[in-house]
Amino acid sequence: MSAEHHAPANATEYIQHHLLNLRANYDLAANDPGNIHLDTFWIALLLGFLFVAVFGLVARRASVDKPSKFQLFVEMIVEMVHANAKEIFHGKSTIVAPLGLTVFMWVVLMNAMDFLPVDLLPRVGAWFGLQHLKVVPTADINQGLAMSLSVVLLSIGLGIQAKGFVGFFVEFFTAPFHADNIVMKIILLPVNAAMQCIEYGSRILSLALRLVGNMFAGELVFMLIALLGMGWTGFDAGSLLGAFGQVVAGSVWAIFHILIVVLQAYIFMMLTIVYCGLAVEDH
Repeated sequence: MSAEHHAPANATEYIQHHLLNLRANYDLAANDPGNIHLDTFWIALLLGFLFVAVFGLVARRASVDKPSKFQLFVEMIVEMVHANAKEIFHGKSTIVAPLGLTVFMWVVLMNAMDFLPVDLLPRVGAWFGLQHLKVVPTADINQGLAMSLSVVLLSIGLGIQAKGFVGFFVEFFTAPFHADNIVMKIILLPVNAAMQCIEYGSRILSLALRLVGNMFAGELVFMLIALLGMGWTGFDAGSLLGAFGQVVAGSVWAIFHILIVVLQAYIFMMLTIVYCGLAVEDH
């Protein structure tokens, strides 16, 4: 990485600096498809491994007679996801509940990176020559679209598994508008296909944009709160007032943000189960 890291000179540069991802190639445009966001990839991957390791450790050390408080907490999460999956999904697949659990916990962990001080990890990364570092993967539209696309493709796979390849695509071209007359069926084929494509496309976009929009906004608010401390010049009234405002505003927003972090993960999980349930049911 050839560019030299430097401290932002003003509020605008500070926000712009924090909104940029660590990219694989800074010579390419930021929106170039070949320009991978390394921070999003590696942080999301590490958090995924963290979820698997912690839940796997709890499962191996689970005790019926003397369960730990953390075991009971994990069991509560598993039972919550299982109950929702059982109520919504009526197919025969056994992967939907584990999928819902994985989605919920992974999104919670990625969202929770927002609770770290805004400058903590970027400053640590700067010591190792990293120009930029965004630590909230779910604030990156690439991560949101990748997850939502995976969910929709998986739901299509479950639909084909439940109805057969022919049955799934017959329904694709005959719903939502049905007709008894053969001529009308032929006329409605492209209309139904277009409506189905729009439906699947809207699922991908809505699932991704809902999560990314909320987390990006939350990240931006934390940056604005952090700016209150940039005016620190000493123990004068203005500096002390800014520092006090930063602590109070940061604490209040962090408490409120807990609800957003968990709620967005829960919504993503529920919609994942709903989409899988819709795929296996008759239209």
